[in-house]
This record gives sequence, structure tokens and C-alpha cells, in this order.
Amino acid sequence: MVVLLAVGLRAPAGQQEAARVAVGDGPGWVSLKAEDFVNVNTAEDTWKWEGDLIRCTGQPVGVTRSVKTYTNFELVVEWRHLKFAGNSGIFLWSPRESLDPLKPGQLPHGIEVQVLDHGYTGQYEKQTGKKADWFTTNGDVFPVGKARMKPFPPVSPNGQRSFPRKNLSRGVGEWNHYYVRAVNGEVRLWVNGEEVSGGTGIEPRFGYLCLESEGSPVEFRRLRLRDLP
Repeated sequence: MVVLLAVGLRAPAGQQEAARVAVGDGPGWVSLKAEDFVNVNTAEDTWKWEGDLIRCTGQPVGVTRSVKTYTNFELVVEWRHLKFAGNSGIFLWSPRESLDPLKPGQLPHGIEVQVLDHGYTGQYEKQTGKKADWFTTNGDVFPVGKARMKPFPPVSPNGQRSFPRKNLSRGVGEWNHYYVRAVNGEVRLWVNGEEVSGGTGIEPRFGYLCLESEGSPVEFRRLRLRDLP
């Protein structure tokens, strides 16, 4: 669990480090800016960078990818949906061969860390007439395309997704905090301060970081990353 500390209180070194990790502060952490990303298959105006704020229109469906590739790293980001039932995500370890041929409306392979508004559940059930039992809105982690992962429990009915152990995501218009640790083929996700989901045995375990546009306006901010050995 990542512990956030009150200003003015002294705390043990371990808790101080946890607090720094929560905001992506300290040695090795870098802020990712517009120049650190390349548009893959979205429009010129899909993404707008304003300092540490990233605005995404959600149209068309697609991604912007990091300039660099990553193997082992920690990631901190905040996000909020601007529309009820909004859908988005963050892709980890997306391979170049899955990104280069993408057309608008397509998504790459890799491990997706879900960014989903709570309203999506009711919308899905109303539109499809089916029970929304194969996903959650609190931080699913799952493989997409040719990527492979052994999910941490609890696991979705099809055995592909790691469902969160606790429901901590906030609703439309509210900021959420994600801390992701991706090391040696294992991904762990913390939502608003607590570890909830992840998986191991991931292949590939090297590739690009992608932000996803998926049909609805969403904002990201304070995107920071630290490379690990």
C-alpha cells in the first residue's frame, strides 16, 4: 500500500519513500511531456498537452506511444473522465510490430491497465442486454492481442483479466491516482493508494507505453516514470 503523508509530520524513512513514490518524486523520476510521445493512429487534435495536463478528445479510437521503449519501470499518473461511461486505458509493453500497422479505430497489443468510468457498466448492460460480469470499473489489468499474462486473483470469468481486490476508483469528473510497477514480466497496479490488481508471466515484457483514446473525452496529468534495473 502506498501511504500518503500529512504535511508537517515526521515519518519513518520507508513511509517517506512510499509518499515520494506516490507522486513520482525523488531520484530517477522524470516527467513525461509532449515531446516524449508520438501519435500513432489518432487525429492531430486528439491529444493536447498543456504543461503536465494531457487532454484527449477520445476521437478517433487509437493511441499515442512513448518515444522510448521500456523494460522495468514505475509509473505514476492521475486521470479523470469528463463524460459519463467514459472508456480509456494505458498500454504497457506494446511491441513496435503491433503499433506500426495500426489504422484509426484499432488498438495495439500489450498489457492494458483499464481506465473506465463507473457508468460504463450500466450503459453496457442497457445496450447489449447482457450482464457486465467480464469487466469492472475499478482497475482491471489484462493482456490484449498476442500479449500473455497470468492474472492475479480475483480473475474474470474467462480467466484473462485480473479484477481489483477492492473498489477504489472515483466517478466521472473526479481525479484518480494510478501507481504502476512493471518489473521482470510482472505488473502491479495501485488505485488511489492501495494495490488492487496485476499479473505475472507476461510476454512480451519490453516495449512502448501508450495512452489510449477510446471514444470519450478523458484527461491525464502528472505523468511521471522511473526506469528500474
